Amino acid sequence: MNVLELALDPNIRWILLATMLLGTSSGVLGSFAYLRKQSLMGDALSHAALPGVCIAFMLTGIKSLWFFMIGAAIAGAIATFGIGFITRHSRIKQDAALAIVLSAFFGLGIMLLTRIQQSGSGSQAGLDKFLFGQAAAMIQSDVYTMAALALVLIAACALFFKHFKLISFDAGFARMIGYPTAALEQFLMLLLVVAVVVGIQAVGVVLMAAMLITPAVAARYWTDRLGVMVVLAGVFGAASGVLGTLVSTVANQLPTGPLAVLAATAIFVLSVLFAPRRGLVAKRLQRAKVKRDVRREQASRVGAPEKGVSV
Repeated sequence: MNVLELALDPNIRWILLATMLLGTSSGVLGSFAYLRKQSLMGDALSHAALPGVCIAFMLTGIKSLWFFMIGAAIAGAIATFGIGFITRHSRIKQDAALAIVLSAFFGLGIMLLTRIQQSGSGSQAGLDKFLFGQAAAMIQSDVYTMAALALVLIAACALFFKHFKLISFDAGFARMIGYPTAALEQFLMLLLVVAVVVGIQAVGVVLMAAMLITPAVAARYWTDRLGVMVVLAGVFGAASGVLGTLVSTVANQLPTGPLAVLAATAIFVLSVLFAPRRGLVAKRLQRAKVKRDVRREQASRVGAPEKGVSV
């Protein structure tokens, strides 16, 4: 199947649109999570979404993306509250609290998933696909839902860009000038929960954290300006989703989610190597230039006559 045939296939166009918008919103939001040193938060929230999906199915008995999103969002909100509660009311640091909540919720999710599968309804529900995602199983209404939520996330980041920028770099100053930092931090966390919920069907709970963080880290190699970084992270995320979908379509039986993550990783590796200032190649070239300049300077000093000595 060539590129033209792919572009003409309506199902593939819908999946491309969904994965592109998912990658864009994930990259944009992941930039703030990365700068706030909360890279593992996306991992914790994505793993916490699994028991929410399972409980939503157990209560409704139907496979509805809306119900799954509601269940995942509630589970993510509870996980976020749990992480904050453990951090504030104990001596446990945030990274340990993240690990505790992540493992507890994911263990609960696997237990519920196993119970559903043993009941005989797991295969019909396809809940096991939420572990690693199955973009090909999305229908047009699912794509509409994902696209609408992704656009809302992007619009929220654009609207609150100045606020998120300030709390990411200097939360103390933001608090001093009257910004409701606690509310803004909770709102940003809510957006992360929604981003995770949007992506679990396409990418899966296990790999969704990579779609949040990897494009942001890759974008950081190319610029020092937050606005440019956010835009680049969105572009890298969109490119990862599109590349993963195209490769998955051309190579049959390969899942879209892992391929999108691999595409994001490839973009990250290229950024590490070839970014103009921070890339390894640029640094090697800069060091080589400095060494040449030093040798040239030393050679000019050796060849020049000393003061007071006639030639």
